[in-house]
Amino acid sequence: MRIVQIAPEVTTGSGVEAVAYHLEQEWRRAGAETARFTLADAGGGWLPAPGPGALGKATLAARVVWFSTAGTIAARRSLSHPDPDTVTICHNDVLFGDVYVNHGIVAEAMRARGRPAFRMIRNPLHLFTWLRDAVRFASQTHHVVVNLTSGEVDALRHTYPRVKPGTVVIGNGVDIERYEPGPRREDIRGELGLGGGDVVALFVGHEFDRKGLPVVLDSLLGTPANLHLVVVGGTQDMVADGQGRAAAAGLGGRVHFVGRQADPRPYFGAADFFVFPSAYESYGLVVLEALACGLPVVATRVGCVPDVLVDGVNGVVVARDAESVRDGMLRLLGTDRTAMGVAARRTAEAHSWPEVAQRYLDLFADILASRTS
Repeated sequence: MRIVQIAPEVTTGSGVEAVAYHLEQEWRRAGAETARFTLADAGGGWLPAPGPGALGKATLAARVVWFSTAGTIAARRSLSHPDPDTVTICHNDVLFGDVYVNHGIVAEAMRARGRPAFRMIRNPLHLFTWLRDAVRFASQTHHVVVNLTSGEVDALRHTYPRVKPGTVVIGNGVDIERYEPGPRREDIRGELGLGGGDVVALFVGHEFDRKGLPVVLDSLLGTPANLHLVVVGGTQDMVADGQGRAAAAGLGGRVHFVGRQADPRPYFGAADFFVFPSAYESYGLVVLEALACGLPVVATRVGCVPDVLVDGVNGVVVARDAESVRDGMLRLLGTDRTAMGVAARRTAEAHSWPEVAQRYLDLFADILASRTS
C-alpha cells in the first residue's frame, strides 16, 4: 500500500500539519510507503508562513486560496492516475483525494460564536472556504469524508445537507510518549511565584475568545484565593488585553500569561487541572494532550469532549458560562484529583497515534478492495 497525504505542510508541532506528520510516522512503522503533496509541490513555496497581525491574516488567506485553486489543479495533474495500490488523503484546501479529513467547518465555528452571518461576511476567507467546501461535499470529489467526532457528522450535514461522499468517524490521536505524567514542575511554578499551597488551572489556546478565556477569567471570581490560572498562547495584543481584563477584575495576581510557547509541556507539568470552555472545536487535541499528562479536564461539550470526557471520572463537563465553569473548578478542588489523573491518562492511552493510524489503514484497505470488486 502507498499513501499520499495532501496538506500545506507535514511537520511536527500542532494543528493539521502535525496530524499528517504523526499519521505518516505510524504508517511507515506499519510498513506502508508514504508520500506528500504540499503547498511547495503546488508552486506555493514562495508564500511565507503566516505571522501576527493583519499581514499574517493576509498571508494565511493567500496560502489557502493558492492551495485550494492552484493546488487542486496541480494535484489532479500529478496524482489522478496512481498505481492501483495508492490511496490519496487530503487534509486541507485541495479538492482532490480518495479521503478527505474534515478538520473543521467554518460556518459551524461562526455559528457557535454568535452572529454567524456578520462573521462570515466580514471575513472574505470564511466565505471562500464555505463556498469551496460546498463544491467539495456536493460532488464526488472524494470517496469518503473522515469526521473527527460523531458530533461533527451532524454538523457537516447541518451545514451541507447534500453530502455525497460516504462518512466515517476517526478521531485524532495523541503522542502518549511526548505527553505523559511526570513530577510536578516546581521550577515553573517558582518562576510564576506560585507556592506549594497554590492550585493551578491551565488554559492553552491561541484564540482566546472562541476557546473561552474570558469565561474562565469571570469564573475565577468567587473561588479561593489560592486558585491560580496559567494562560499559554495568544498574540502580544491578545495577552495585553487579557492582562487588562484580569487586572480590572482584581485578578492580576492570580492570572499568569506566558504567551506562545514552542513546547507547552512544562506548563502541563506545573498544573493541577486543565480548563477549556470552548465554543467550537472540530476536535480539540489539546484536551487529549492534557489527559495524557494526567490532568483532569474542565471543558464544554464540544469537539472530542463528548467522546473522551466522563463527568466525575476524568474531569468535569460544564456549560459555557462563568457560573458553570466556576462550579466545575470548585468540584475539582474538593475531589481526589489523583484518581482523576490516573483515569485521564488511561483515556489518552486509548487514543494513541498507533491506534488511530490503524483505523485509517483499515479504511484504506476497504477503498482498495472496492476498486477491484
